[in-house]
Amino acid sequence: RERLAKWRSAWMSGLDKATAAGNGPQIAAQGALLKPDQMLDDPLLPPGDYACRVIKMGAQSKQQLDYVAHPAFTCRVTAEEGRLHFAEIDGSQRPVGDIYPDEGPRMVFLGSMVLGDEARPLTYGRDAERDMAGIVERVGPRRWRIAFPYPHWESTIDVLELVPR
Repeated sequence: RERLAKWRSAWMSGLDKATAAGNGPQIAAQGALLKPDQMLDDPLLPPGDYACRVIKMGAQSKQQLDYVAHPAFTCRVTAEEGRLHFAEIDGSQRPVGDIYPDEGPRMVFLGSMVLGDEARPLTYGRDAERDMAGIVERVGPRRWRIAFPYPHWESTIDVLELVPR
């Protein structure tokens, strides 16, 4: 709850660090994706496969970069037992969890990080370092994001973009 409540301070801090490090043109090129207050109504993600990529902003240590844009990977949204389930299919760090309704033009993601060759995610709440909480928003006609404020590793905010395949 605390991370979600402080989403805006995480976003602005990460954005400020990334811009100060000379990444203004890369940030501007992302358009609505990296603008914290730009979202559309109806954040509901339709089930299906997506091209997903993560942009990390605001390094947690001096050894890390303040802006990193990872290449796209495959992720999937499914409808299970009356709720949406999100899973990154490939990669060495794979968020997996459920998406819940929230007020207004947002939904909430709660899940955990699957690492390396692990086959199953930990249950949310079992390992605080692996727990993930994010805000799901629609930022274009066929474009969504999940913003993860204050993730436990590397950055101040991670923004995961989802575009249907």
